[in-house]
Amino acid sequence: MTGDDTNPRICKRCLIRDLAEEDRNNLRKYLDVIKEPDRTDPARYEARLAVCLSCEKMNAATCTACGCYVEFRAYAKNSHCPLKKW
Repeated sequence: MTGDDTNPRICKRCLIRDLAEEDRNNLRKYLDVIKEPDRTDPARYEARLAVCLSCEKMNAATCTACGCYVEFRAYAKNSHCPLKKW
């Protein structure tokens, strides 16, 4: 998040894990719901996020092509990019 506490602005190129601690905790709760066998491995997860971060459709942790939070989509093993970038 950028800006001061009285006028916070959302970073268009940030992931949820880059935002406030409460947001990071909520992210962890949602990711933990995905069962272990359905999770992608950490290296692939980070590679997928790197692609999302460089994509023109990324806006405030959201993929504007499909509306998902990129961290959730990237974490699921059988998930894919709606633009077929990964």
